[in-house]
Amino acid sequence: MKLIVGLGNPGREYEKTRHNLGFSIIDEIAKEKNVTLNKKKFNGLYGEFHEEEKIILLKPQSYVNNSGKVVANFVDYFNLDLKDLLIIYDDYYLEVGSYKIKASGSSAGHNGLKSIEKYLGTQEYQRIKVGISRDMQMLLPDYVLSKFNKEEQKKVEKVKKEIVGFIDNFWKKEFSDFMSQYSQKKVVD
Repeated sequence: MKLIVGLGNPGREYEKTRHNLGFSIIDEIAKEKNVTLNKKKFNGLYGEFHEEEKIILLKPQSYVNNSGKVVANFVDYFNLDLKDLLIIYDDYYLEVGSYKIKASGSSAGHNGLKSIEKYLGTQEYQRIKVGISRDMQMLLPDYVLSKFNKEEQKKVEKVKKEIVGFIDNFWKKEFSDFMSQYSQKKVVD
């Protein structure tokens, strides 16, 4: 079994914000796989489908900064090995239109990852970080809760399609092969 988690904030006011890019990608995967995210458990909204194995798509409903408890509850309940966990989240160190896949690492200041690390007790979990850029003229909390402009939204749509296009390889390949094949790619010029 695999667990793919997108980070974001619940509620209409947060839809299409930079910080909800993880939710948006989970929604795209669900759409592609014809999965409805309508099950609730441990303050998480999820759906599942079967490929070679069972795949769970999860959107924690506890806000980004408190995602860790939801993720840890799912990992414990389903008795998952951390190699079967993938977190998708926004990263302001990467420019819009790019992403990076990592096997582990620090939170780099991302509060959602800090929460996950706290509850899992490790930084050793796999992730896809997706660029949202950074506007140094805005306070960070205001920036991550802002929406993409039209030009950025075009790039975001291309990145989402790219990730949805290769996500099957997460459960078909060893993670090291998956990571080296798709490691970092700038999707648009």
